[in-house]
Amino acid sequence: QLELVESGGGLVQPGGSLRLSCVDSSLTLKVYSVGWFRQAPGKEREGVSCITNTGSSTDYADSVKGRFTISRDNTKGTVYLQMDSLKPEDTAVYYCAAGWPPNRRTCPPDDMDYWGQGTQVTVSS
Repeated sequence: QLELVESGGGLVQPGGSLRLSCVDSSLTLKVYSVGWFRQAPGKEREGVSCITNTGSSTDYADSVKGRFTISRDNTKGTVYLQMDSLKPEDTAVYYCAAGWPPNRRTCPPDDMDYWGQGTQVTVSS
């Protein structure tokens, strides 16, 4: 059983940056693919990015390509989401989730097995 904890959210001005972290203290996250998702008020949860267990393959939603970067450090049981050039429409609660198999190239929300509690990101001037 994984316990995922997200952190790094906050209030940032448009054009700013944040780095989110998703941590599993048991260090078993390394055998799972991991995705980042977000949900804005009144909207459905959407996939943002996905990374295989080794980090060899990544995937991004069109809305964040070129601005967000997903990465992982398996020695620390951590997956990161670097968010640059943030826009007001990026405002949402961001969640990380882990799923099987470890080499999945996309991360449909229904296929993910373990979820964190979420961290709020607000982009506003």
